[in-house]
Amino acid sequence: MNNVKPRRLSPYWWPLNFIFFLILFPSHSFSLPPTERMSLQNGLRLIVSEAHSLPFVTFQLIIDGGSRFDPPNKEGLSYLTAKGLLHGTIKHTSKQMNELLDFMGANLHTDSSKDYITVGFKVLKRDLFQGFHLFMDAITLPVFPKDEFHSEIQRTLGIIKSVEEDPKELSEREFFKTLFAGTPYGHPVIGTEESILKLTRNDLAAFHSSYVRPNRAILVITGDISLNEIKMDLMSRLEAWPAGNVLPTSHKQPSAQNTKILTLERAISQANITLGNLAPQRNNPDFFPMIVTNYILGGGFSSRLLTEIRAKRGLAYSIRSTFHFKKRVGSFLVSLQTKNDSAQEAISIVLEEIKKLQKEPVTDIELEGARKYLTGSFPLQLDTQAKLAGFLAQVEFYGLGEDYAHNYVSCIMAVTKEDVQRVAKKYLNPYNYTLVIVGNLKEGRFRK
Repeated sequence: MNNVKPRRLSPYWWPLNFIFFLILFPSHSFSLPPTERMSLQNGLRLIVSEAHSLPFVTFQLIIDGGSRFDPPNKEGLSYLTAKGLLHGTIKHTSKQMNELLDFMGANLHTDSSKDYITVGFKVLKRDLFQGFHLFMDAITLPVFPKDEFHSEIQRTLGIIKSVEEDPKELSEREFFKTLFAGTPYGHPVIGTEESILKLTRNDLAAFHSSYVRPNRAILVITGDISLNEIKMDLMSRLEAWPAGNVLPTSHKQPSAQNTKILTLERAISQANITLGNLAPQRNNPDFFPMIVTNYILGGGFSSRLLTEIRAKRGLAYSIRSTFHFKKRVGSFLVSLQTKNDSAQEAISIVLEEIKKLQKEPVTDIELEGARKYLTGSFPLQLDTQAKLAGFLAQVEFYGLGEDYAHNYVSCIMAVTKEDVQRVAKKYLNPYNYTLVIVGNLKEGRFRK
């Protein structure tokens, strides 16, 4: 007889099942852990959320210095500046930084997007003081050493090359480039081969000096810490971070949209298609009706596009639609892969489904399915310290209001069939759109 001990339930069993319960039976309100806020004299906005169940502290810094601030012909500067924060400081080389992080079991990472730079840090409570100063050194005292700078250039060139070799990534890159042509949102965050090779260490230092400043930043601290502890142990370092000059905030808007079609020849068996149009910025009051509409059209597992193009006709394995919301502007797109000779048929179906959404109300079942999914999955966006910190930072950055999380579920539940039809007419454009096709143009009967 085997001596098999009864299996102990994982300590994560209860929270996981609680999340599944929320998805199936969403409540009509949602409350975040208590948060405290304060603004420092140097302009830094600080948000603190206590959670003492685990002995970790998580930092999330958002800096208003994304790739839309890249100067002309220096595209990729924000991205390389963000990556350069990890390559050493006045106090420590990159090797020493990594050794300290490994010793503490801490994690430090950076990135850049169209709108902002992020610096994330997670550390055990016992190493908080040492870890915090390493975090602040990376932000305020980088040296952008020569060897690491050139290595990062080569890594970035490798990423750019990989996009060129990935038809799906290439299609989406060219879509945004065409849609936002002539605006700071038009170029890739990582830049281009031509622009990257022109950048210097002095460019990174100058960008850092101008943009990585507390008056352009939001710092969220979550986990096993209180605001009083921050005031006693960390505040002096935060307050010593010098503010920068107020920089111009002008932003060129995309021109009025007409249909633009771009085809790229590749000797591949499937056409990679991206189709869409301009959309409003993140803090638009129609945000909730828009995400419900998108879920019904192409965002969900039983969406109309998936049903019509994949399930009924077998034209594509995957197809999705999504809104990309930014600070100044947004976009709507549909992305799919299909055989070259069925590409035109698939595109026609996408456009017809958008028109149908504008002309006819959605069904009660479709609306209820979208509401259930969007409200039930909302807690999954907040189920770790890092996710919560990122969420709080974005809510603050985009000016969504302190009650955003509390009102999220009720705002989704308030969306009506009339709202869906209204925003489909207002924000989806099946008559004037941008279309990018990467594939075998002869098989697809497309003009070059």
